[in-house]
Amino acid sequence: MRFLYRSKSMRVEPDRTEPFFNIPAVVLTLLATMGVLQLWRSTLTNQADFELVARFAFVPGRLTFAFDPVGVMRHVTAWNGSSDPSSRQQAALAGMFLRRGGTALWTLLTYAFLHGGWTHLGLNGLWMVAFGTPVARRFGAGRFLVFMAVAAVWGAVAHWVCYPFGFAPVIGASAAVSGMMGAAVRFMFQYERGVQDPRTVAPQPLGAVFRDRRALSFILVWFVTNSLFGAGSVSFGLTDAPVAWQAHVGGFVAGLLLFAWFDPVAPVAPSSDEAASDSTNFSVPD
Repeated sequence: MRFLYRSKSMRVEPDRTEPFFNIPAVVLTLLATMGVLQLWRSTLTNQADFELVARFAFVPGRLTFAFDPVGVMRHVTAWNGSSDPSSRQQAALAGMFLRRGGTALWTLLTYAFLHGGWTHLGLNGLWMVAFGTPVARRFGAGRFLVFMAVAAVWGAVAHWVCYPFGFAPVIGASAAVSGMMGAAVRFMFQYERGVQDPRTVAPQPLGAVFRDRRALSFILVWFVTNSLFGAGSVSFGLTDAPVAWQAHVGGFVAGLLLFAWFDPVAPVAPSSDEAASDSTNFSVPD
């Protein structure tokens, strides 16, 4: 539960001269950070790059091993005894990661800063600019960074739920970017260009989103496209594991459901009479 202090004097007036697609500094900083990391990785040897990914990529089985080592070892034993090459590959990966020890909880977030190549980074970067820009301008830099972290963690957890014993490392910012898409759904269909400021337009309550044909169509298209193509977070290329589309779903759902925790704009603007009689009010987000 969150309470927000609001007063008439604190409201932000729309700036008609500021372009909607002006990229906020926080988005540029994130993209630059990811770009520098990718550039640095390109200078490393294959072994050094693998060690970096092994330390900071998200590996579901490594997390599971922290509380169910017996279950993990049962799977590893079965993989070793299988004649299937992919099972043997999983066993080899499990051995490499488990020998390093540790739960590596930080990888629930750090995987989002690593990418499988410049094309992978470029695609995620384009989507981040498109959807991260309006969300960052609305949330502000601090809230946006926390929101991105939460969406990335939700994405990692969603992937872990589906593959608790998997050892294919997952990297990519697309779960976080999917969270930005989910958050944008809550207000982008309320916004009328040239009439309202996307930073201050009242968001749709969650229930209203699913009654809005435009919002619902966007959500359905997103889910269908994501399930068909899964463009975004990828495995590191060490296995034939499919693209981690479940992580995208986790991020998107986080953005859609948790939007009100980060949004500084009241869901329903007070009437002029209410504002005149009491300039201070408290609201609880949906």
